[in-house]
Formats: sequence, structure tokens, C-alpha cells
Amino acid sequence: MANKVEVKDLLEAGVHFGHMTRKWDPNMAPYIYMERNGIHIINLYKTAAKIEEANEALKKIAASGRKVLFVATKKQAKDIVAEKATAANMPYITERWPGGMLTNFVTIRKAVKKMASIDRMKKDGTFNTLSKKEKLQIDRLRAKLEKNLGSIADMSRLPAALFVVDIKAEHIAVKEAQKLNIPVFAMVDTNSDPREVDYVIPANDDASKSIDKILSLVTAAIIEGLSERGSEKEADVVEDTVEETVAAAQVAEADTTTEE
Repeated sequence: MANKVEVKDLLEAGVHFGHMTRKWDPNMAPYIYMERNGIHIINLYKTAAKIEEANEALKKIAASGRKVLFVATKKQAKDIVAEKATAANMPYITERWPGGMLTNFVTIRKAVKKMASIDRMKKDGTFNTLSKKEKLQIDRLRAKLEKNLGSIADMSRLPAALFVVDIKAEHIAVKEAQKLNIPVFAMVDTNSDPREVDYVIPANDDASKSIDKILSLVTAAIIEGLSERGSEKEADVVEDTVEETVAAAQVAEADTTTEE
């Protein structure tokens, strides 16, 4: 079972620290515990409940073989998201969000295929026949594509869900997901509108310790879902093998009976 969410751990990670009270979004009121020194304090019992709710849904998505796209372009979240998403074998965007990433996915896939075609050119020797200037241009293009889209190279279809750190910073990604009815899971701070999100995790989305804690919990649930999927596949293979063996034995028995 995925890591149980302990309120004590959330507290130690500083998940409860919201924004200054004057910057709040009134729609976050149900998730706010109190105000202290001009800062809103998030109710961690509600955060824990919301994480468990999100984890259940994320686990099901992973177990079904679909992808969750992680999005975080702010400095303090980029490396954490890249590390956690990679560990869970999920795609992620940590550089600038490419406009039309979801709503114009066909074009994005073409750009990803361009990377693959450059790699093929280097393998089959075509690259070596080019001029020095052409090689330089292609290398620059490959590096740019890798930086922006390398982390989604294996994402051959639209993701089943988005996981966003800071919906204000990633508002374009959230809007594109909404247009396509792709569910959005997100860390939502006290200055954001939770109505923009399908699965709200009220949390401090600025501190790296808080981001790391939440990402560790949600990716653990995804990894568990992937593990269940793997176990089911193995069980199916064993079942198919048993059925084939039984069928073969029945055929052999039938042939023996016929000969007699």
C-alpha cells in the first residue's frame, strides 16, 4: 500500500505555510485553519485527506497503463519534479510550457519525431555527409528539442491527467487540460482558486521541502499502481500458459482416443 499520509510529516515539511493574508483567494477558505502573523495556515488534516483521495485516483490511472504528465516550471520545483516523475516512469515538463502542448498535440509529436529522425541520421551516417554549418544547426535544434520536449519523448498520446505544482504559474497548462477534459491534480496554495482543479491538494507550493514531500507521496501511489499492473500482466501470462497447456493436453488425449 502507498505511503500513509502522516500530518506530522506534512508539518515538518512546512506544507502548512500559506501566503500572506492579503494575497489570499477566498475560495481557499475551507482549507485554511487559521491566520498567524499575517500568514494563512493550511489545515493539514484536510491536506492529508486530499492527498489520499488524489493518490487513489492516480494509482488507478497508473494501473490502467495511462500516463500522468507532471508540470512545474518554477525554479524550486523543477529538479524535484524531474527526479520524482522519472522514478515513477512518467513524463514531465520543467522548462517553459510549449503552447498547444495538449490542444495541438499532433504538432508537438512531430517535433518529438524530429528528434528521433536526427538521431537516426547520426546512426546511419547521413549526418557525416553534411557541411560543418548544417551539422551545427542540426545539433542546436536537437539540443533545443531535447531541453523542451525530451522528457515527453515516450508520450505517444495525450496524458490521462496532469499533476501541477502552482496553478497560477502553470495557468496555460491548466486551461489546455480543461479544454480537453483532462483531469488536473495540483498543489494549490492559499493565493490560488481551487475551483480550477479536479483534485485539490491544499499545500505550500513555494518551499522545496513541501514540494518534495507531496511529490514523494503521490509518485509512491503511481509506482504502486504500476506495480499492480505488472503483477496483473504476469498473472495473465501464467493463466494463458496454463490454459494453453490444458488445451494441448485435451487435444493430445482426443487424438489418442481416436487412434484407439
